[in-house]
Amino acid sequence: MNTPDMVRLFGRIGCLSFGGPAAQIALMQKELVDDRPLLTQPDFLKALSFCMMLPGPEAMQLATYAGWKISGIRGGLIAGGLFVLPGALVIAVLAFTYAALGTLPLVQAAFLGIKAAVIIIVVQAILKLLGRALGRTDYRIIALFAFLALFLFNLPYPLVIIIAALYGAWACTDHTSVKSALPWRYSIAPIAVGGALWALPLIAAWLAGATFLLAIGLFFSKLALVTFGGAYAVLAYMTQTVVTDYGWISTPEMIDAFGLAETTPGPLILVTQFVGQLAGTAQGGWVPGVLAGLMTLWVTFVPCFIWIFAGAPLIDWL
Repeated sequence: MNTPDMVRLFGRIGCLSFGGPAAQIALMQKELVDDRPLLTQPDFLKALSFCMMLPGPEAMQLATYAGWKISGIRGGLIAGGLFVLPGALVIAVLAFTYAALGTLPLVQAAFLGIKAAVIIIVVQAILKLLGRALGRTDYRIIALFAFLALFLFNLPYPLVIIIAALYGAWACTDHTSVKSALPWRYSIAPIAVGGALWALPLIAAWLAGATFLLAIGLFFSKLALVTFGGAYAVLAYMTQTVVTDYGWISTPEMIDAFGLAETTPGPLILVTQFVGQLAGTAQGGWVPGVLAGLMTLWVTFVPCFIWIFAGAPLIDWL
């Protein structure tokens, strides 16, 4: 597939990707498997299973894999970038509008309705996650201990994730035989180059003495590594850090950010861009807001490309 055709296809997918990951994955199934013979059904399902094991938005990573499968790294960059770009542009406009007009009575009244809707959305998402993820007794016990660790003992979210992951690795009983050597050599270059690109704006902020931008970049970089289960799973951790620990935004602003992110195309994790941009605007106007929003986007989504470009050969090996 040539570049203009890829831009049209994945630009269309990016603009229509409302409704969260389930709807986005269904859209890609229709566009990439059913309507066009670009991916086989087994390839699509293997890629989806792999993406669901990674930190970050699985639908965006699935789009990146599809682009890679069609046209290599160039295709992956086009597909993943266009999946994010429409929503990112909308979020940028909404964040500036919110910062400028959010104190008006009419706007505040509108956001009261958004807050109520967000509560229902989050509860519904939690119930769906419970049904899918807690099918075994030991999983329910781990979930209970994780809840107590976070809300009773106030343990750090990344620590809880690491402990749960270690238990999952220990408890795994499906030990299938390895059919051939893993193609690790194909993963080295994406990890090295991608890691350097990921760190570049952080180093620039450090050299420039931009402490706020550096703090934004470091926090959302860490968040990108622990975002298993999508934006819903890290909402409490992100709220605790940006509201309680750093004081970048208030709790009502956090709820509004989540509500607005629900209304835009693209991955729900774009809520991080809204939070970063709003925090930057509060620090010193629209220029810090733009820089903080761009920093957040970069450190949130560059890792997604790294995971896919490093892991795509492994998907084909599965």
